[in-house]
Amino acid sequence: MQELLERIAARSSGWIELRFQGRSTKQIAVRNGELEESSSKRIQGIGVRALVDGVFGFASTTDLTEQGILRTVEAAQGAARTSASAKKQRIKGLAAASFGVGTFPVATDDPLDAHPLEEKLALVMRIDERVRRGSSSIVSSSASYAEIQDEKIIVTSDGARTHLFVSIPEFRVMAVAQKNGDQCFGNKSNSVAGGWSDLLELLPPEEMADYAVRMAVEQLTAPHPPGGLATVVLDPGLVGVLSHEAIGHTVEADIVLGGAITADKMNEKVASELITMIDSGGSEHLPHATGTLAVDDEGVVTRKTTLIENGVLRSYLHNRETAAHFGVEPTGNARAFEYSDAPIIRMRNTYIEPGDTSIEDLIAGVDDGYYMCGLGFGGQADSNAEFMFGVREARRIQNGKVGELVRGATLTGNAFDVLHSVDAVGSDFRWDLGAGTCGKSQAAKVDAGGPHLRCKAMIGGRQ
Repeated sequence: MQELLERIAARSSGWIELRFQGRSTKQIAVRNGELEESSSKRIQGIGVRALVDGVFGFASTTDLTEQGILRTVEAAQGAARTSASAKKQRIKGLAAASFGVGTFPVATDDPLDAHPLEEKLALVMRIDERVRRGSSSIVSSSASYAEIQDEKIIVTSDGARTHLFVSIPEFRVMAVAQKNGDQCFGNKSNSVAGGWSDLLELLPPEEMADYAVRMAVEQLTAPHPPGGLATVVLDPGLVGVLSHEAIGHTVEADIVLGGAITADKMNEKVASELITMIDSGGSEHLPHATGTLAVDDEGVVTRKTTLIENGVLRSYLHNRETAAHFGVEPTGNARAFEYSDAPIIRMRNTYIEPGDTSIEDLIAGVDDGYYMCGLGFGGQADSNAEFMFGVREARRIQNGKVGELVRGATLTGNAFDVLHSVDAVGSDFRWDLGAGTCGKSQAAKVDAGGPHLRCKAMIGGRQ
């Protein structure tokens, strides 16, 4: 296939991008001891982008013959020509890039295909049963497993020659507890870029089940927090959510051009000098982050991009088009979820760099506040960096000690205001946002994380 795509690209009269993708997926879901889903799916096809008269055209096909691909090239070029007549602004050029050349395999010694469906189903059934047996208060349980395996070949007429493999398994657990008609939820999820043992060793499903049960049961008797501005210690999960949802989207160059809050803040102080934020195609600090990619879907080598350096905004996230517009190098952030999607600017692994304060000292410095862990149900953020996130686990901190659980807490505010208020950054690090997908007109597998942070934020609760 790669030889065929290279031959077609070499004969092209203009710039084209050819992207083959073969994707295999599996889904297993069990609820209350009953199998709800066990399915496998395979898709494959080719997406083609053409640049004609300063306009992109895109087309895709499942016909993998040479004639089928050539027809799709003609369709993409025709779409560009048709669109050009209505376009007021044209693409003046694409930025030069370092292209991926060669084969990039999955970094694991325990591939998913080495484990049969029966083994995966047995694990899901066992974990669902563990949830139901975890407490007499549990009235509903669920456990699920999913995996994505991709093979991609990316060829462009100006030099990309990439053969890329991706493997991402995921596990989820949820428990529902009830008392006197009141119900509370507990949940935990985990995902990695890697193989079967990489998933299970990072966070054993048994621990996930026990955590979900404990959170569901403990919340039944937990009070609601009073609302208001508070000192909070955020765990790596919430630091990752803040980095990705509330900050990361505001520095995607297409959103910047659409009027994001960051549009006029380059090289300005936007956070505490303790904050350095990165988006990387590599899995920095710890392995198996789910946004890990050697090459993006334009064939550009993904590189480590410093977004905020010691509190100062230093870069946006770019594809080749926006990099040319801003006069910078592409950052390797063009991504497409399936062959039938055109690449758009997306994050990969977004995180805050660790500092030098221990978790114990972070907490000891709080007289009255909250220790907050993980994304709960519900949340949103906008291009002005305003956000509201449900918190999975929140506990009071009083006199430097973590105490009682509170239920229904939310975290809200402006992300840049929150980052300005950071007065201590933990020395730890964890990836924590790999499960599920990020949505921005199409899905994407991403990850985010960081260390613990101490800052100020608005807490939603009840008076």
